Amino acid sequence: MIVALDHIAIAVPDLEKSIKRFLEDFGLEYKGTEDVPAAKTSTAFFPLPETSIELVHPLNGEGPIAGYLEKKGGGLHHLCFRSDDIDADVARLREKGYRFLSDEPTIGAHNCRVIFIHPKSCDGVLIELNQPPK
Repeated sequence: MIVALDHIAIAVPDLEKSIKRFLEDFGLEYKGTEDVPAAKTSTAFFPLPETSIELVHPLNGEGPIAGYLEKKGGGLHHLCFRSDDIDADVARLREKGYRFLSDEPTIGAHNCRVIFIHPKSCDGVLIELNQPPK
């Protein structure tokens, strides 16, 4: 029985720069690095409590997911970080130079306020921030 999402792996061109991003910019807890000689990789870990797998499909065959599927045929689309103050997080990340796909958060699934960080700001990974309703 599958009981939790163990991890999401992201290939990054600069491990130290990416560690700094997830540690300092996103404020995640850093549990260190480990070299895995058999896989010829160095890894860094940022454990997060409770998570979900979200399957996304274009509604009525339209929207950005339709374009993504047409271009890539499926695969990892984005990571989502839950925020307790999305406005403050957006302002802080903008000051650090992050680009967003919209000017401000909008309403997404589960009535959460959501905003996406441009993949060019995060080593090619689309990152969503969301804040559940209070």
